[in-house]
Amino acid sequence: MVSTTPLPKQSPSQNSLALLLISLWRMPWVWKITWFYLSVMLFIPTVAMLAKASTAGPAEFWRVATTPIALSAYDVTFVTAFFAAIINGFFGTLVAWVLVRYQFVGKRYIDAIVDLPFALPTAVAGLTLATIYSDKGWIGSLLVPFGIKVSFTRLGVGVAMVFISLPFVIRTVQPVLTELEKEIEEAAWCLGASQWQTFWRVILPPLTPAILTGIALGFSRAVGEYGSIVIIAANMPFKDLIAPVLVFQSLEQYNYEAATVIGTVMLVISLVILFVINLIQAWGRRYDDR
Repeated sequence: MVSTTPLPKQSPSQNSLALLLISLWRMPWVWKITWFYLSVMLFIPTVAMLAKASTAGPAEFWRVATTPIALSAYDVTFVTAFFAAIINGFFGTLVAWVLVRYQFVGKRYIDAIVDLPFALPTAVAGLTLATIYSDKGWIGSLLVPFGIKVSFTRLGVGVAMVFISLPFVIRTVQPVLTELEKEIEEAAWCLGASQWQTFWRVILPPLTPAILTGIALGFSRAVGEYGSIVIIAANMPFKDLIAPVLVFQSLEQYNYEAATVIGTVMLVISLVILFVINLIQAWGRRYDDR
């Protein structure tokens, strides 16, 4: 008679992990590469930062995240980025309209220059903006007589955010505007609608999802901007210090806990913004399907 040793029972969590590993193993190689790349470049760094922040404990996390200097940095960062995104929402739509609806000399070059903030290193952008908006710069010298100082103030932070986030609105609105049929506008005019009524009731509704998406993307980009703002701003607490610079200053002081906590707060807010962007895009797709 042969005696057999019973196999050890696996817990439900072990079974789930085994099923997950088997599913991953049976995936097509395209999926395996995708998951590997996303894990290395996105998921693992995010989890690592959250794990580092969780070591502070809830009470300490709240204390560091809500210090007066941190709250001031959130205010400068998110409020200024919001107004920069709103400004770009208006002027970016205007630029996209001109590029799509008008023919003029040099249109191709202006259309290419729109992408300059994408290609220009942010430090170079900050140096350029700080120079022309300084008290002796080309634009800054014209504003000084009116008591307006741009460089090394919060206004300079806003100018840098407007500069680096402008292409997002233009490039989001431009293709939608190109696909709008001119015949619909002509039909509205034939039915007696004025130009303003045609724009408000015929053109603006299909453009609204693209404009909102561009504003949201520009806002997200402005929130994370560092290179240009650190040059054009004075980086003074309670004045024009933004959250990314505060994170860097904390790292310079070897205060890794504060840097991680503030970074986590920005991460959570950024995730909320991405969620809103997805809602806007889903709303836009439903509008297009009507």
